[in-house]
Amino acid sequence: MPKPLIQIAGRAVFSYTIDALERAGIQNLYVITGYNSEALIAGLKPLIPADMKLHPIHNPEWKKQNGLSVLAAKPHIREPFLLTMGDHLFGPLIVDLAIRESDLNQLNAAVDRKLDVIFDLADAMKIKTMGDQVAAIGKELDDYDAIDTGLFVCSTDIFDYLERAKARSGGNDCSLAEGVREMAADGKVRAIDIGDARWQDIDTPEMLGAAEKVLGGSRHRFTPGPAAP
Repeated sequence: MPKPLIQIAGRAVFSYTIDALERAGIQNLYVITGYNSEALIAGLKPLIPADMKLHPIHNPEWKKQNGLSVLAAKPHIREPFLLTMGDHLFGPLIVDLAIRESDLNQLNAAVDRKLDVIFDLADAMKIKTMGDQVAAIGKELDDYDAIDTGLFVCSTDIFDYLERAKARSGGNDCSLAEGVREMAADGKVRAIDIGDARWQDIDTPEMLGAAEKVLGGSRHRFTPGPAAP
């Protein structure tokens, strides 16, 4: 089963994100697919509300790093956009906050400074900030003060920086983190602190269990309500 369709509290993981996107007024959802794409799209279609349109985009190089999945959207995107991971559990508070606080001329990364509650901190994507700017990003950072939640509000410049990162690696591959690192070097990545909002990556059965605890302990945060101004 594709990870975005794994069930938490009787619902697909990505259905919670769809709720948050709908609440924020997002009407076009571009989903980058790879392995088992037909099953993923078939499972997503019933979850899409009537006022939202699903745009599947297949990445034939899905075996490579996730920067290429972002680049697969380049021909389809002409304005700032929200980028999220399909296997993360998010509540609407984070999406509302990221959109409200974003600077559309930069890359805006939603970050979690609650390091003491991060599940599997060793595997988390770590971020070093200087004020509200991202200075460094990487899983191997020793000096960090925040964790990347996997939610970004992006200017279309991110595509150029991903192309730059791809060229640095020989022109065949790049990760999203490498593109963010290139952009941060030019002072174009802002950190948006999610405060007490909760989220959870879902990569393992243990992380799935942690996500279920997050949902159970913060159920009101995952209930759609009035959109933020």
